[in-house]
Amino acid sequence: MNSRAISSLRAFAPKKLRRQQRRFSVMNSPDVEVDNLIIGAGVVGLAIGEKITRERPAETTIVIDKNKRCGEETSSRNSEVIHAGIYYPHDSLKTRLCIEGKKLLYDLLKRADLPYQKVGKLVIAQNEDQKEYLEHLRDKSVELGVETEMMTANKVMEMEPHVRAQAGLFSPTTGILDSHAYMDYLEHTITQNGGDVGLNMCATAIVPTDRGYIVSLVSSSRAGNSETTSVLARRVFNSAGLHADKVSNMVLPKQYTLHYARGCYFAYNGSLRVNHLIYPCPDKNLAGLGTHLTLDMTGKIKFGPDVTYIRNPYDYSLPDDEEYKQQFVSAIQRFMPSIEYSKLHPDYAGIRPKLAGPGASFRDFEIKEERDSGLANFFTLLGIESPGLTSSLSIAEHVHSMIRY
Repeated sequence: MNSRAISSLRAFAPKKLRRQQRRFSVMNSPDVEVDNLIIGAGVVGLAIGEKITRERPAETTIVIDKNKRCGEETSSRNSEVIHAGIYYPHDSLKTRLCIEGKKLLYDLLKRADLPYQKVGKLVIAQNEDQKEYLEHLRDKSVELGVETEMMTANKVMEMEPHVRAQAGLFSPTTGILDSHAYMDYLEHTITQNGGDVGLNMCATAIVPTDRGYIVSLVSSSRAGNSETTSVLARRVFNSAGLHADKVSNMVLPKQYTLHYARGCYFAYNGSLRVNHLIYPCPDKNLAGLGTHLTLDMTGKIKFGPDVTYIRNPYDYSLPDDEEYKQQFVSAIQRFMPSIEYSKLHPDYAGIRPKLAGPGASFRDFEIKEERDSGLANFFTLLGIESPGLTSSLSIAEHVHSMIRY
C-alpha cells in the first residue's frame, strides 16, 4: 500500500476508508468490517499480524495500538535479550515457546539482515546452593536439547576477569537484538502482506454479536480531537500487554487481573570490558532473573532490571535517591566487585505484565481462545512478559494454530 493509504487508515476516518473497498466492507453500522483485529502493536501483536497476513492473504487484518508508535511499552523497555529457554518448568509454554521462538527469531534476523549478536550468557553461582541450582539447570538443558556448559570458578574468571563466582553455567545460544529494528520489520511486512497497522487507536468497548465482535475504537489527532469508530471483527486477538486484562474484561467482566512489576536499568560509563551477558542465579519464584549485566547492539553496558510491584502501569519513574542506588550497586558488586558507584546512572525503566503477584509462585503465559466462556474467535494473551520477545514468533504460530474457522 502507498503512504497515502496507510495514513488514511491510521486516521481511521470512515469516509476515507470508503476508498479502500478492496480491503474493507464499510457499512452504515458498524463503520468497518474486518476478519482479524489485533489489539496491541507490541512485538507479540505485530508477530501475530505478520503470521496471519502471510498465511491468510485473502482475509482483512488490522493491528491497532493506543500509542503513537508500535511497541512503546514493554516491547521497547526491556533487556533486548534472546533467551535460551532453560529457566522455566519443563512442560510450560514459556519453555516450549522460548526454545521454538529462539530458532525462529535467529532465522528471521539472519534472513532479513537485522542486527543481532549471539554473545552468549554466563549465569553465575555465589555459593554451594546456587552451584547446585546451576547443575540442575545444566541437567534440565540437556533434557531440553539446549546447549550449556558448566564452568569452574577459574574458567569463569578466564572468560570474564571482572566476575567473581564459585561456578558458572555458560549458555552459548543466548544473544541480543535491536528490538526496534525487529518491530519495524514486522510492521513493514504486515503492510507488504496487505494488512494494516493503525496507531493512536484505543479500544474502549467490545460487544459480542452473532457475526463476531463490535469493537469501539477511539482515535485521537494532533489537534486533540477524538473520533469513535465501530469495527465488526470476525476474530479479535487481545495482545494488549499491560492492558490485556482490561481488554478481555470488556467481554468477561472481572475475569482477569494483571500485576505490574517495574524494573529499572542503570547505564555504566566506566572502563569495563565484558564479552558476554552476566546473570546471577534467578529468584526462586522466577519473579525476575536477577539484576544482570547486558549489552546492547552499540556495546553499551547496562544493569537491571530489579523488581518493584506498582499500581500504575504508566509509572516509568526512576527512583532518584542514594539509598536505592546503593542497594542496586550492592546487588551488582556481589558478582562484579570492581563496579564503581559513581559510574552508574539511572537509564530507563520497563514494566512487566505479570499474572503472579508479589511473592506468588510461577505463572505461565496464558494464551487461550475464550470458547469455554461462549466467546469463539476471541483470543486472550495474558502475562506475556519475559521471554515474550524471544517467543514472539512462536507465540504467533501457536495462536494461529488455534484458529478454527
